[in-house]
Amino acid sequence: MAHADAGTARRMTGTLFIERDFRSPSSTRFWGLLVLAAVIASAGVVGDSTATVIGAMIVAPLMTPILGSALALVLADRAQVTRCALLVLGGALAVVAVGMLLGWIAAPPDAFASNSQVSSRISPRLIDLLAALATGTVGAFALVRADISDTLPGVAIAISLVPPLAVTGLLLTVGRYHDASESALLFATNVAAIVATGTVVFLLYGVRGAAQESGIAVGRFHGRTLVAVAAVVLLIAVPLTTGTVSVARDRALAADARPVAEKWASGRQWQIASVEARNGVVVIGVLGLPPQPAPTALRAALDRNGMSDADLELHLVGGRTHWCPAVSATCTVKDSSLS
Repeated sequence: MAHADAGTARRMTGTLFIERDFRSPSSTRFWGLLVLAAVIASAGVVGDSTATVIGAMIVAPLMTPILGSALALVLADRAQVTRCALLVLGGALAVVAVGMLLGWIAAPPDAFASNSQVSSRISPRLIDLLAALATGTVGAFALVRADISDTLPGVAIAISLVPPLAVTGLLLTVGRYHDASESALLFATNVAAIVATGTVVFLLYGVRGAAQESGIAVGRFHGRTLVAVAAVVLLIAVPLTTGTVSVARDRALAADARPVAEKWASGRQWQIASVEARNGVVVIGVLGLPPQPAPTALRAALDRNGMSDADLELHLVGGRTHWCPAVSATCTVKDSSLS
């Protein structure tokens, strides 16, 4: 395996370490692009536009301080580790804040229940960690090897850092706190994977020795640093394992609920817009002209088909949201919105 040279080390530190001065070119570029990416991502999620969200992934600069954290760990530069970590945390909070702002302005009546951009980011699984580890490896490899740096836009798209944070902010505004925590977990998964793979790749390519050759201060690297990074990845894997099991259960529940919901809606000349299951709760979107169908009838139909232990959340598009708990023959209005 080829090793990094002094020029590579200087290029990497210049690229990944953002200057302290907020008026410096690297700092203004980071914050400017981050805010714009947050707006693009939030708008793309609200509009349920995949193309717009992909654009935000390419623009977003969050990969820089995350890989900077990995490089700082390899160089044993505590000051830079702290600074990069604070930049990641501050940047994440800024994106969430932008998402909340757009959520207050443009949240839909159904609280993003039928939004594909939201639903794809609120159920992180172990496969997401595996994809993040592979993508983080490519990103770190592309930084060490300048001849394959043209792969970085693809890495930015694959790793998806800003969209989950935008989803977190949007969901906080509509009171979907558990789902907001799930999208935040997806972001944390990606961050942990990038730092872990970046640390390993930089060590394998001899970045520490290259940095010493170029005159960059290098501290003493301890094996416990790798242990700590691995522990964080394993810690992230625990809720992802739970999420994997939960997603499989929810998919089976949604598959069972769909034909029941379609039969219920067809008798009333309404249409089923969406059928999902979230953490054991059946979430159904339905649309049609007044009069509205009786939610209690759907609740009873689910009970008869072996789903009496699942709560029901029924969104009448342009109308109300009804909550029909398990083991109950009554439904209550959870949220009321005007079309």
